[in-house]
Amino acid sequence: MATIITTEQVKELRDMTGISVMQCKKALEEAGGDKEKAMVILRKKSGELAAKKGDRTFGAGVIQAYIHANGSVGAMVELNCETDFVSNNEEFKTVARDIAMHVTATNPKFLKKEDITEADMAAAKEVFANEVKDKPAAMQEKILAGKLDTYFAEMVLLNQPFIKNPDVTIQGLIDAAMQKFGEKVAVGRFKRFKVLEA
Repeated sequence: MATIITTEQVKELRDMTGISVMQCKKALEEAGGDKEKAMVILRKKSGELAAKKGDRTFGAGVIQAYIHANGSVGAMVELNCETDFVSNNEEFKTVARDIAMHVTATNPKFLKKEDITEADMAAAKEVFANEVKDKPAAMQEKILAGKLDTYFAEMVLLNQPFIKNPDVTIQGLIDAAMQKFGEKVAVGRFKRFKVLEA
């Protein structure tokens, strides 16, 4: 017998995710009414949707800023989308503002993994090579690769766990925005500012 999904369950999931009522209802039905499973289903679908929208072009976007309460640190983020209709949406602006807040808090150095320069990689390799030199020769390369992956994962914005919800990465947040707004969404640029200390 099929599980009966109540409007309260659908509303609760919609309030948590911001995703359409129909998508929330379908996810709850697929999950047999289990809210946690429905969230996983929605995340999976948002990743699939993001892959399908990969070849679309950007025609609009928004720039949002976040300044920390003490006024000495802040960030600006450019969040791109396909149409003005989406870029003028307050919820879209909130996503951009949340990413700016995240950048302010975490100070990422790169937008995506592909942005890591050869010079940055070489400098990190030099430091970590010294740490693994006493390990067995056969293991050194694997240990070094693991250390480099961990080190750079913390510096890449799209790979970082979102400060407001560590269960979701910034890329996951963007994928959910694509599912919610029905358009390709991506961070164009970001910049963090900090008052120089004497």
